[in-house]
Amino acid sequence: VCLRGGARRKLLEDEARLCGSVDYPRSATTSAESPPRHRPSTSPCGRRHRLQSTMKKKVLLMGKSGSGKTSMRSIIFADYLARDTTRLSPTIDVEYSSVQFLGNLHLHLWDCGGQDDFYKNYLDNMRDHIFRSVELLVYVFDIEHFEAVDLKQFEAVAEALDQHSPDALVFVLLHKMDLVAEEERSLVFRERESLINECTRNLAVRVKCFPSSIWDETLYRAWSQIVYSLVPNTKLLEDNLNDFCKICGSDEVVLFESTTFLVIAHCEDGSKHSDVHRFEKISNIIKQFKLSCRKAQASFEGMVVQNSRFTAFFNLFTSNTCIMVIVSDTDIQPASIQLNIDAAKPHFESLIPQTQM
Repeated sequence: VCLRGGARRKLLEDEARLCGSVDYPRSATTSAESPPRHRPSTSPCGRRHRLQSTMKKKVLLMGKSGSGKTSMRSIIFADYLARDTTRLSPTIDVEYSSVQFLGNLHLHLWDCGGQDDFYKNYLDNMRDHIFRSVELLVYVFDIEHFEAVDLKQFEAVAEALDQHSPDALVFVLLHKMDLVAEEERSLVFRERESLINECTRNLAVRVKCFPSSIWDETLYRAWSQIVYSLVPNTKLLEDNLNDFCKICGSDEVVLFESTTFLVIAHCEDGSKHSDVHRFEKISNIIKQFKLSCRKAQASFEGMVVQNSRFTAFFNLFTSNTCIMVIVSDTDIQPASIQLNIDAAKPHFESLIPQTQM
């Protein structure tokens, strides 16, 4: 990119501000006075230390058979399209899977079959095994089949969790909301949420409810909140994103996990946005585009969208994240933003824990 006069000076000023204000490392060659780079230890002791740094989180996925648990898991973590979930078979007993998320965060997903006999076994014979050391429970209700017996079953699960993992978080998804008339969704959701909160009123576990559907962005909104609660250092990430946002002169910066495209951190310049679901919509759109690229045997590395109102950058960022930067100031050169993104990568790489094997 060839820049002249003031534009070139602005680019260089932005780079200097970026490297000076937030102390992002420069990519210049190491001088004779520079200390030697630290090399990770290859000794067995060093290897054990890195392995011990792996954070393992046990996540239960529960709900009545046919409520949509496995479908949403497949969309979020296995790159299924919504229309492809119709070929999934019901879960038998417990299906275990491990998802690596942000380097050293491993989610151990226990997808529990929802047939009545299985629930009786979970609560009577496998109670300690299922509900011990749980970090988070995702409980899914089919909004069309929300009956007293289903509520009673959820209450029994919440009590077992309260007994064995009282510090666990509970996220309840009122699923298949697309089957409810749009004008009635808000009322139906509030009524069901009230009944659920009444069930757990006397328990230590904390419950948060979300409406969801595999056919729109609500699924990504719910799961972004779920994963956000598990990610360490979110406050530190957002503080650094806020500095980066100011340095770039951008309106908004959003950090996504690169496999699921769930939002893990974001900041904005303080202006109000009319669409509160914009992040989830972007997650959904970008993931669908990525899957289309894969079908065309092309790799997705990023995109730039520009019109008269704003420029949006979407780039692969650290080894586990993507970044979106929105800029409405037409005086800011796109090359300057790209330079800042590249300069910030090493700094943010150090903020997001990595597991090196």
